[in-house]
Amino acid sequence: MGSGAALSLKDPQGLYLDWETAHWAAQDIDLAGDPADWAALDDGERQLLQFALSSLMVAEERISTQFCGLVLAQDDEEEGSYLATQLVDEVRHMQFYARFQNEVIADPAAIAAHVERARTVLSDPFRRIFDEALVEAHERLRLDPSDREAKVGFVTIYHMVIEGTLGLVTSHFLLGLLRERGLLPGFADGYGRIAADEQRHIAYGTWFLREAVAEEPALAQVVRDRLIELLPAVAESLSPPGDVAFEALGIDQGALSEFGLNALNRRLAIIGVSLQD
Repeated sequence: MGSGAALSLKDPQGLYLDWETAHWAAQDIDLAGDPADWAALDDGERQLLQFALSSLMVAEERISTQFCGLVLAQDDEEEGSYLATQLVDEVRHMQFYARFQNEVIADPAAIAAHVERARTVLSDPFRRIFDEALVEAHERLRLDPSDREAKVGFVTIYHMVIEGTLGLVTSHFLLGLLRERGLLPGFADGYGRIAADEQRHIAYGTWFLREAVAEEPALAQVVRDRLIELLPAVAESLSPPGDVAFEALGIDQGALSEFGLNALNRRLAIIGVSLQD
């Protein structure tokens, strides 16, 4: 995208105002038709969707608990107002996934129990992103909210890697599949709303990194380093474990990586960073 796209980015105040008009409630999504759809899936389809849902459940628990450091690092009240809405969004997403687990997949349980069960199907690369890189970046920022490099590193991991690549790829392909096949209409409705929230989050991350790099060009290397470090783990995290295969749902794994990298490169062009030195 060119400079016109960059100039059209909304600042935190604009994104906060968008949030005010985009309210939805996890408890209002109609899941009545989903249990029958879930029961009718064949084993391969159910295993792959269970892998995807487990990833989403653990991801939301992680990112909702590893965010307060960014709120503390706000540069002004407008940014702080927006960041507070994102934390609320993340908790709402976690509540929706837990409700889907309760009513469609498993017996009702506390969120922690759902997360613990979901973790059993996840890979080491997934843990590298969410349990190591994200937690380490958040702790560094929490200990010193004034550390600009720490804030840039955290936003790169959170908004560009997790939401802007891993999350975006998953939502694009999974929502497209569910809607095309008319499966799990309640989940598709809620997940579509979550994807819309995350587009707003990604817009904030793109805006912040563009501003930070323009103000201090050396920070482009921080963005580049974090991406190069974690993109291999992102690619591996998109691969289901063991005998579970994307073919069960007709998904081309190569298309996942291509879509994610193209979307990331478009945002990096706006930010003013290249993956090449």
